[in-house]
Amino acid sequence: MTWDMALAFGLGLVVGSFVNVLIHRLPRMIMGNVHVSDAPPYNLCWPASHCPQCQSPIKVWHNIPVLSYVWLKGRCSFCGHNISAQYPVIELTTALIWLSSTWHWGFSATGFCWAGFITVLLALSVIDWQTTLLPDDLTQALVWGGLMACALGWLPLPLSQSVWGAVIGYSSLWSIATVFERITGKQGMGAGDFKLLAGLGAWLGPLALLPVVMLASLSGASVGLILKFTHRLRSDGYVPFGPFLAMAGLVVAVIGIDVIARWMGW
Repeated sequence: MTWDMALAFGLGLVVGSFVNVLIHRLPRMIMGNVHVSDAPPYNLCWPASHCPQCQSPIKVWHNIPVLSYVWLKGRCSFCGHNISAQYPVIELTTALIWLSSTWHWGFSATGFCWAGFITVLLALSVIDWQTTLLPDDLTQALVWGGLMACALGWLPLPLSQSVWGAVIGYSSLWSIATVFERITGKQGMGAGDFKLLAGLGAWLGPLALLPVVMLASLSGASVGLILKFTHRLRSDGYVPFGPFLAMAGLVVAVIGIDVIARWMGW
């Protein structure tokens, strides 16, 4: 492994540690479970990292990505409570995202842009799967990040295509969901899905939206049926669509819209 790949992997580990913070805290901040009149502030920076069981502050050397989990054998050093394996898994996954992105797109602004793009998709997917929430803090960052990267020339997509991708991405799902709700009286899709598709459109362009939605719908329906027949479907029967949109967007980003267009005979 070259030094730049090693650096990308190391940066990914650090970013992955922050992704764990996003996954844990953003839903709680949105749902307001910690906001009462006399409660101390709760955000991404405060309070400092602590054990959720005994509330003991985590030492710096207990917060090293992956290594601390292995060293502590997956347990809090103060109370012995189990630490979720999700933490090192997210850190390693993010590190691999940064490594593979800089390998695929180059150790450059473009490579780091795509690394950030996929990292946000990872955070959104885990949050949506666990809580059925797609935080505006992340979906809006995806939209604006795509627009800015195109404006700066870090992505090959023209800025006009990025803008139209965001506009069509949002309006298409919004239209479908609105018609569905008018006909059935039920909400079939949350606004977070509109914003996520807008973000994907800002990065991939309007031509990518159809294959993204098709792939996400097919994979989502397949997983939903598997969960139903294995009796693991949520009690409300709802399957979050965000993770499937994110995965479809990743597939289209890696393969490239030109290749997909040839496959579809465009």
